[in-house]
Amino acid sequence: MEITEASIIDDETHTLKIMHKLKAMGIRIAMDDFGTGYSSLSTLQSFPFDKIKIDRSFIQDVHFNEQRAAIVRSTLLLGAALNIPILAEGVEIESELNFLRSEKCNSVQGFFFGKPMNRAQVRQMLSQNLKKTA
Repeated sequence: MEITEASIIDDETHTLKIMHKLKAMGIRIAMDDFGTGYSSLSTLQSFPFDKIKIDRSFIQDVHFNEQRAAIVRSTLLLGAALNIPILAEGVEIESELNFLRSEKCNSVQGFFFGKPMNRAQVRQMLSQNLKKTA
């Protein structure tokens, strides 16, 4: 399950209780859009997140923009220190991927790897791949 920090702010106590119940059911929870809006370190400390997803706005042209690069590096270090995996959203070009690899970001997603697909498109892609490997 992915939640944004903004969705927590209205009632942190209630949200924390619900998150603990979800975790007890085996549901993993990711903080989505990290770095935008209300991101605070106390939220990372207080809430049981299994993953942090760096917002795509920090990934776009990260290899050209020193401020974005610094934010991404800091987030990766923070995740490592808190033992929370980091995923970089919005990787669209190879240079962004190369930067993230060089910074030891092990989990990425974005249009560089493929565009969103509906169920029929996924089935067609899998069918074609099965035929290639047969």
